[in-house]
Amino acid sequence: MYNMGEPNLFPGPIDNSGLFADPEIQTLKEHLIDELDYVLVPTEAWNKLVNWYGCIEGQQPIVRKVVEFGLFVKHCKVEVYLLELKLCENSDPTNVLACHFSKADTIATIEKKMQQLFNIPCEKETRLWSRYMCNAYEQVNNLDSTVQDAGLYHGQVLLIEVKNEDGTWPRQSLPAKVSGFSYNSYSCRESPSQSQPGICGLSNLGNTCFMNSALQCLSNTPPLTEYFLEDRYEAEINHDNPLGMRGEIAEAYAELIKQMWSGRHSHMAPRMFKTQVGRFAPQFSGYQQQDSQELLAFLLDGLHEDLNRVKKKPYLELKDANGRPDSVVAKEAWENHRLRNDSIIVDIFHGLFKSTLVCPKCSKVSVTFDPFCYLTLPLPLKKGRSMDVSLVFAGLHRRPTQYRVVVPMMGAVSDLCEALSKLSKIPAENMVVTYVYNHRFHKIFQMDEGLSHMPKDNIFVYEVCKSSEDGPECITLSVYFREKRIRQFGTSSGTVLCGQPLLISVPKHKLTLDHLYNLVLEQIGHYIKFPLTKEYSSVCRDSGICNGSSDGCEVEEMEHQDGDEEGREKASETDSCQSEGCAHDSLGKEWQHHKKHLFTFSLVNSYGTSEINSITTEGKLLKLNSYATLAVDLDPDTRKLLFDEQESQAFEKDESMLHSQKKKTTVALKDCIELFTTMETLGEHDPWYCPNCKKHQQATKKFDLWSLPRILVVHLKRFSYNRYWRDKLDTVVEFPIRDLSMSEFVCDPAADPYVYDLIAVSNHYGAMGVGHYTAYAKNKVNGKWYYFDDSSVSVASEDQIVTKAAYVLFYQRRDSKQHVALSLPAESELASEECDDMDTN
Repeated sequence: MYNMGEPNLFPGPIDNSGLFADPEIQTLKEHLIDELDYVLVPTEAWNKLVNWYGCIEGQQPIVRKVVEFGLFVKHCKVEVYLLELKLCENSDPTNVLACHFSKADTIATIEKKMQQLFNIPCEKETRLWSRYMCNAYEQVNNLDSTVQDAGLYHGQVLLIEVKNEDGTWPRQSLPAKVSGFSYNSYSCRESPSQSQPGICGLSNLGNTCFMNSALQCLSNTPPLTEYFLEDRYEAEINHDNPLGMRGEIAEAYAELIKQMWSGRHSHMAPRMFKTQVGRFAPQFSGYQQQDSQELLAFLLDGLHEDLNRVKKKPYLELKDANGRPDSVVAKEAWENHRLRNDSIIVDIFHGLFKSTLVCPKCSKVSVTFDPFCYLTLPLPLKKGRSMDVSLVFAGLHRRPTQYRVVVPMMGAVSDLCEALSKLSKIPAENMVVTYVYNHRFHKIFQMDEGLSHMPKDNIFVYEVCKSSEDGPECITLSVYFREKRIRQFGTSSGTVLCGQPLLISVPKHKLTLDHLYNLVLEQIGHYIKFPLTKEYSSVCRDSGICNGSSDGCEVEEMEHQDGDEEGREKASETDSCQSEGCAHDSLGKEWQHHKKHLFTFSLVNSYGTSEINSITTEGKLLKLNSYATLAVDLDPDTRKLLFDEQESQAFEKDESMLHSQKKKTTVALKDCIELFTTMETLGEHDPWYCPNCKKHQQATKKFDLWSLPRILVVHLKRFSYNRYWRDKLDTVVEFPIRDLSMSEFVCDPAADPYVYDLIAVSNHYGAMGVGHYTAYAKNKVNGKWYYFDDSSVSVASEDQIVTKAAYVLFYQRRDSKQHVALSLPAESELASEECDDMDTN
């Protein structure tokens, strides 16, 4: 944004039309990104901007509220997307109207809106009912509560009922259901016949499949579910733990599990449970897609603190090994952990890591033991990956060509250019790699930038001419195409970006308006339409110009007025026209006239949204810096008449695109564990402070497993993202359904065998942030596998479970002692003794 602060910068009136899916009612497009598609500004700043620049006539400002989330730690954020509720009357429930509300709006606001929509006189007494997916109704009593506090979700149906003249209500009075935050407020559908306990779907409340998937996995974790079904949690709820949630998460989860395992419901809506989670974890309060593993981490931690048997946590100072035996240090670390953390979650899910750091300078070895609740395993990456890029040639009337190149996984942009050069024969030094987004250059990459941060799609490589020592100095200009549009209301005009942007190299001594004009025409010549009749198609292309028969042909002639070698070659083609009594200079002023009316140039900012000034200097050298941005401004009629839109988007495919991408290889779960336990060197920005050297060092670090829990939760690290790029690894990880032996990875020589059987899997399908979550789980009662897809539950077979969608795995340790212990009343005491002996089974 090198143009910022220019005194003559005037962007024109504010136009938010690009943000709307439906301009009439100003409904926002889905998946808009903050600071990329829009910018949030306070009311005062908006008023200033409107005062300075104005706003498009007839367009209303997009006003949003700041909503407060969280119970203990308050968290505020702007609510960009409003909640859609479906409103209807009790007298005509089929007439449903969609309306948007803020989570901060009160129920009274909704009731007033419904009275207006359905023409209900204000003196009439009304009441509201909420209808859920399983057709259960619940009266909404508290008119002062907010939409968020009432637990209303996206797409929920609200029904308004008008009191009869005789004082009765049309709807039959239903048994009172406790609203607010009571834990028996679940909307359920009872099965016509008795259901199997635990085989209960969970309704999607609006992008809550991530929560449903996580809950089904936890629900089918036998020791945890039995703990809640047998009400053992009641005696251990810690209401006073400052790190807990006053026991409310534990109580909400217990009520949910009891409903799911009652055998009375085929599916239910976990509405109040979600409301409770949202109160304590604001990141889960809305209806955006979230991560099932992140919810699991929050839920396990929340249940642990709500059920922590330690009422007052002692202060403990961490100690380094200092040469002591591992067994002694590990036992000390585990005992210290249990002095502050003692719950059913620790009994079941916690294990112990061994972490070894070695200083590269003084060889100081630091050994510590740390508890963990789940294993996050990296997936082995291939050394190389294929990328599809489009190469835009300089001139030559050639369509852009798609290539498939293989680049190093951790390579640089220069590696991409070298690979593309081998296929295209264009020198790598004459390439510029860009990311094109919304008809503009969102990013122009430097040669030394890493490919790991490059988006997968819309990568365009441009052929440019670089300055050489003995050649003329060249500058490279960004060129955008804009269509001028007259506003529907009023006489003001605006521009809209269109087409594919260009990068054009121009020798500095030739940087005139005419030369620039011809270069642009040369670049886009392959998609300019020429309305020639058939009899002219096989003769000299310029004969139409000589005869003055077509304005379109005169445009073609403009393309040939270039002083370089290529231009001279093309000019020789017109010699045949001269034999018919025509010469180039015969065009004269008429030629210049058409030149001006085809398109004009403007100097704009790097986004193409703000015009700095128009470029009208003819014949003189232009003073422009490299990568300055120019806009080619077209009027709609010219664009429609002369530009072939279909051809402008056409591209060729190199034969490399015919090579199918390598079949995705599978990796074994044990490969992921080995990678996790491999020694690595700390990064430059993540050094370790060496107590001997008294300074930060890039030490080597190694993780080992010392002890493993009864329930081993394995998180496969499929997602990676940064500001510009998000990616998901779809590698198939082969994991065993039974007989997973972990003993070879446990470094405690005195440990008993660790053999596990799979009991649940959380799956993720699709891309990051917009996919869908499901779960496979094994029912502890009948031993069968089931597939849970929100409210739908179906029987599954073992050969369906291992897929590329597997995201979080739940394994249960095989141990006959534990199966006996499950039936004993004093399991918590037994578990504590086992844990004290450093066996977290």
